[in-house]
Amino acid sequence: MHELEEAKAILSDRISALSESQTIAMAKKARELAAQGHDVINLSFGEPDFQTPQYIKDAAKQAIDEGFTFYTPVAGYPELRQEIVKKFKRDNNLDFAPENIVVSTGAKQSIANAVLCLTNPGDEVIIFSPYWVSYEEIVKLAEGTTVPLMGRLENDYKVTAEQLEQAITSNTKLIMYSSPCNPTGAVFSEEELQAIAKVLEKHPNIYVIADEIYEYINFEGKHASMASIESIRDRVITINGFSKGYAMTGWRVGYLAAHKDIAAACDKMQSQITSGTCSIAQKAAAAALKGGNASSLEMTEAYRRRRSLVLDLMQDIPGFQTYVPAGAFYIFPEISAYFGKSYNGTVINSALDLSMFILTDAHVAVVSGEAFGAPQCIRFSYATSDEKLVEALRRIKNSLAKLQ
Repeated sequence: MHELEEAKAILSDRISALSESQTIAMAKKARELAAQGHDVINLSFGEPDFQTPQYIKDAAKQAIDEGFTFYTPVAGYPELRQEIVKKFKRDNNLDFAPENIVVSTGAKQSIANAVLCLTNPGDEVIIFSPYWVSYEEIVKLAEGTTVPLMGRLENDYKVTAEQLEQAITSNTKLIMYSSPCNPTGAVFSEEELQAIAKVLEKHPNIYVIADEIYEYINFEGKHASMASIESIRDRVITINGFSKGYAMTGWRVGYLAAHKDIAAACDKMQSQITSGTCSIAQKAAAAALKGGNASSLEMTEAYRRRRSLVLDLMQDIPGFQTYVPAGAFYIFPEISAYFGKSYNGTVINSALDLSMFILTDAHVAVVSGEAFGAPQCIRFSYATSDEKLVEALRRIKNSLAKLQ
């Protein structure tokens, strides 16, 4: 105990203030339970269960054979940045130049670069809630002040322009959101983003981080980008990457597009932390974009079918309030009906309690909504096989029926 206290004493306040990612923590607990011999179904991780398409793997092999094993420019290979420029024009009708693009080791680093480059201690960062787990912790790292802004269930948890207008203060520097959203699967329409932009037009010192990592996993049709709105486009930092749409989670390639001054600042930040992203992964990413998004659309159709499967199965589970998510691969039910119930000495007082009960009793890993700013919800990923989803929901239904 004395050694533990000494270790804490030498650590910085910065790291002590950070929380461990609950998605990673739950996955770790699931692995520990599996190591004990239990058959655990893991619905906690936001990771496609598909293999990276073969043409992308082949490009990586070719890059190795051709000797692309040296440092790259910090902001990424010119070829990859040019392909990202083409992607924005093709998919989003956005006009960027390579100087607007910074390639990073995953979209998470792209977000961290932007937040650290724009946020001073005490600046307020409005985060549309429910939000991805790392947003709040990255703002903490930048010594900013997080201002969660909760969307309502009846609006698919989407924050409205009216809510945003009421939340803005003289200290507001940034707003952050994802669309399609992790964890809710909500998708902002062009009309909704236009209304938000109208609010931001009145506040020229506020910037936007628009996380579009789930862009291709969209069941509603055309994706809407905040950066397409001319009046605020120079204040929008668009985040994207390859992990979700191209099933390239382990390759760790993300990117941002921003005004050249902001992009240059992110380049500078990254140069002192990691420098350039893996050369082989960058070559694979360039090939991914050259190959178009046919593989992404194929995966999205599988997710659409799985979404319907899970929603149908959840109708048989009392106490779950949900809606039809328009994108991503998550279901995010409101589960507070189980608070106060118990079984065999275990009392459910929170979403975390319920998540742990489901893990230990049903051997299914899910994530508490507390990690996403929504303490009355839990998150299920349906990025796994139909068979596992059917079995997982069967187990969960049986376990929850024990709670009285």
